[in-house]
Amino acid sequence: MKDILLDLGLADGLAAVLANVIGAGMLATIFLLIPIFTIWVERKLAARFQNRIGPNRAGPLGLLQSFADVIKLLGKEMIFPRHVDVVPYVLAPVIMVSAVVLIVAVIPLAPTIIGTDLSIGALYFIAVSSFTTISVVMAGWGSNNKYALLGAFRTVAQLVSYEIPMVFMLLLPVMLAGSMSMMGIVEFQSNYWMIFYLPTAAIIFLASNIAEIGRAPFDLIEAESELVAGYMIEYSAMPFAMFYLAEFLHAFLVAVIFSVLFLGGWQGPFAEDLPVLGILYLTVKTFIVYFGMMWVRMTLPRFRIDHMMAFNWKFLVPLSIVQLLVAAFIWKIMPEPDLTGNLIERWVNEFPRMAVMGISGLVVGYASLVMLRNYASQQRKHILSLTTTTQTYPLAVSPTPATGQSSVIVVTPGD
Repeated sequence: MKDILLDLGLADGLAAVLANVIGAGMLATIFLLIPIFTIWVERKLAARFQNRIGPNRAGPLGLLQSFADVIKLLGKEMIFPRHVDVVPYVLAPVIMVSAVVLIVAVIPLAPTIIGTDLSIGALYFIAVSSFTTISVVMAGWGSNNKYALLGAFRTVAQLVSYEIPMVFMLLLPVMLAGSMSMMGIVEFQSNYWMIFYLPTAAIIFLASNIAEIGRAPFDLIEAESELVAGYMIEYSAMPFAMFYLAEFLHAFLVAVIFSVLFLGGWQGPFAEDLPVLGILYLTVKTFIVYFGMMWVRMTLPRFRIDHMMAFNWKFLVPLSIVQLLVAAFIWKIMPEPDLTGNLIERWVNEFPRMAVMGISGLVVGYASLVMLRNYASQQRKHILSLTTTTQTYPLAVSPTPATGQSSVIVVTPGD
């Protein structure tokens, strides 16, 4: 792009600035258009999971349904409730979308295609993702609605809590690769994907991110039975559509980030020689992860709010700390293998270290699940003991037709 602008007679500095602006605009636009397709995919898959048809009227196979929704939202009136705080109310959806789009800047799509290869790419991802929390608070506070404000408070509690295990698990790929650069983490996985070293960490990272974007079974952000639509209840038309867009785009980008950190990103046969193949490999891996996220969303019921917070603080946070310490210890004591040979030799030399770390991660995960199962079993027995008692209560008193005497029907609380 810069060479084309130079050929048009522009100065070198101006050409460089315009090339960066045009490239960033094109990259952001491509990702902003992806939710139009992923929304249709989610609707069709949800229909299949729930034994129904899904969108099938607007266009072939319902492909134009998302476009119909966009046109409808563009044509709706933007209604301002009374006494809203205009500045945070208006800025909240803008910040929400901007925070999600900014993640795209550090994603390596191919060996030679990346927005910017920051040396602190992983830290940048965490920092930018946190902007969504600010947006939620602004939306709830600026709406002048008690339900929106309570929904914002509960959302912030959830987002901040689940960021802790997510950050801990993000430290592990950074530690193994020796770099916070996203491209550096992908290049480290030229022999084995990170998920083989850190299987438990990968699952914790994905679960924490699902909670971070507020998707089922962690969708207490929009618990309609308690808080109507949560922090966005007072939004309509395009501001509501921007929150909707940010949610679906963030879900897709979580799958992309997971693929980059744990599935090798663009790594694959001949990807370094033909960058288009790198984009193809990353796309396939991303949609596999995205399908898994949709499967979880459409299968598991919604958590109760206290259960969801307890699951994080009593299970995910301790597990993530143990996983971090165990992986760091094994990585430190294992000898550094010789990785100077050909591909087969590198695989063979690296296999012992990868196998030990992978097995240790699985052992930690399995032991944690056993402890969780035992804890759940004890809780069920405790609840059952509270509801089962010998005390009886009269339910009804009625005369017996044959004898004319009264009979008492009794029940126990456990019944």
